[in-house]
Amino acid sequence: MCGIVGYVGRSEAAPILLDGLKRLEYRGYDSAGVAIVNGEGVQTRKCAGRIAALSKLMAQKPPSGSFGISHTRWATHGKVNDTNAHPHFDQSGKLALVHNGVIENYGALKAQLVEQGHTFETETDTEVLAHLIGSIYDKIDNNDSKGRLVNATREALKQVIGTYGIALLHADVPDFIVGARRGSPLVLGVGRDENFLASDVSAIVAHTRDAVYLNDFDLVAVERDKFEISSIDGETGEHQINKVEFTSEDISKGDYAHYMLKEIFEQPDSVRDAMRGRLNTEECTAKLGGLNMTAAELRDVGRVVLTGCGTALHAGGVGEYLIEQLASVPTEVEFASEFRHRNTPMTRDTLVFAISQSGETADTLGALRESRRKGYRTLGICNNVASTIARESDGGVYMHAGPEIGVAATKSFTSQVVILTLIGLLLGRMRNLSTAEGSRLIEALEALPDQIEDTLKLSDHIKSIANKYVDVSGMLFFGRQFNYPIALEGALKMKEITYLYAEGHPSAELKHGIIALVRPDLPSIFVAPDDGVFSKNLNNIEQVKARKGPIIAVTTQSGAKQLKGIANDVIVVPDAPDTLMPILTVIPLQLLAYHLAVGLGRDVDKPRNLAKSVTVE
Repeated sequence: MCGIVGYVGRSEAAPILLDGLKRLEYRGYDSAGVAIVNGEGVQTRKCAGRIAALSKLMAQKPPSGSFGISHTRWATHGKVNDTNAHPHFDQSGKLALVHNGVIENYGALKAQLVEQGHTFETETDTEVLAHLIGSIYDKIDNNDSKGRLVNATREALKQVIGTYGIALLHADVPDFIVGARRGSPLVLGVGRDENFLASDVSAIVAHTRDAVYLNDFDLVAVERDKFEISSIDGETGEHQINKVEFTSEDISKGDYAHYMLKEIFEQPDSVRDAMRGRLNTEECTAKLGGLNMTAAELRDVGRVVLTGCGTALHAGGVGEYLIEQLASVPTEVEFASEFRHRNTPMTRDTLVFAISQSGETADTLGALRESRRKGYRTLGICNNVASTIARESDGGVYMHAGPEIGVAATKSFTSQVVILTLIGLLLGRMRNLSTAEGSRLIEALEALPDQIEDTLKLSDHIKSIANKYVDVSGMLFFGRQFNYPIALEGALKMKEITYLYAEGHPSAELKHGIIALVRPDLPSIFVAPDDGVFSKNLNNIEQVKARKGPIIAVTTQSGAKQLKGIANDVIVVPDAPDTLMPILTVIPLQLLAYHLAVGLGRDVDKPRNLAKSVTVE
């Protein structure tokens, strides 16, 4: 959940490292630091706070040198302060290390090192790893300092239990960085007479678009003009250099105040791109070659399990309704964090989908591995074609949503729901879905981007609604059927960026206890398009109204007529089939959370305690 940037070349390292950290600040931001080597040893600058604080510190006392490592932290072990900020050092003070992940056995390792006379300055597991590597390095009798550092890292990591993405350097080993990964992403950027390490390619795309995505248990030795990748066991193999699809301009905010707002407004394009080339109008079905399954294998699927975390889990919730409605295949949604730790009974005809925007979510990756370990075909739905989930799954579907920088996921959610719709359409047309039904669904899918454009025009109206509720203590969200997961997602967005209490519920559960919460200072948001359960939703809305609870309704034009005089505020989205309505109804909830967060003065793109990609448990 933290960010790593490393550089070795001929340019000054400091500006490159600092720029990379700024691009990774969404991954973690409670402290940051750099370590740069020149003839005077390791120069370190680190402090608690945002990257701006580190930038100010470096401007006051600029470090000089052409190779170095840097880090932006999201705390796991130790308080948020200057001391616990990365990089951390070994006993000699010559080896500096930055680390993402968790060393689970750091306590036992630390006790051993203390017995050997080591003293520690921080509360972190990372410092223990630095001491361990440094201790082994100092004991190796070899004049090849680069080989010593690689072997010391290799031997130390064999003793480690846990996850890591690391980059390290040593004052006595010039122009040389060592990196390694297990369970935490690390990418090598290949330049001309310069090379890079980063936890996310967005940190280095301004300098190179050639990247090697490291696998678990890979170890890389990086110099200016070459690199060598081997396994922790010392074996070498082939690693493909990939071309990064996006540019540095793609990850800029442009004219928008926040990345989140930009990404909300990118949804017409991201939804269009999610289905581009995947609609077969002649056969009224979807084309998803990346599933790597024959038609016969797809027909044999008797059960579908969707697993993910957070927003991806809510997309799976919509997918459950979609696949069962369109294909009549029993489908269920599992928390990835629970799936991997419990014995879920599944039949051999079960197809598992692991859903993750980054493709690196630790719990989802663990669920994928557990599913494959037990012999189930497991596919990925992710936004990074070179991610670990994409590489380790049996196949899958790439979202084509483009970079998503905002911590609160928006466009990735709608892209995931579109892809799950395509999966439902494909499975349905192989079973009970008629040509006419398939054709109508394709027509509705093709109309979606324009309908999203129309929905986005409501932003100012939604802002005026948000301004009315800046003093509330929380909100309740309600929906039924396809829109129940939208209530969950709306509540999550509200929690993430406003810090208000917010909970999502099925509308019919109101009378089963939740109605006790209704009061004049706690608004209820009902996702209630004019569908087959609209009258049921209307009854629930009346119950809240009778108890003086403020009501915000997200509905369609015909529903708005019936809600006039009942709801305090009405947001009208275009008409669409029930199966696609969640893609339209979620957008007002994204905008409502955004505008309320801005009104409350929240840091929308860097909400407290959160990071974009959760790569630790």
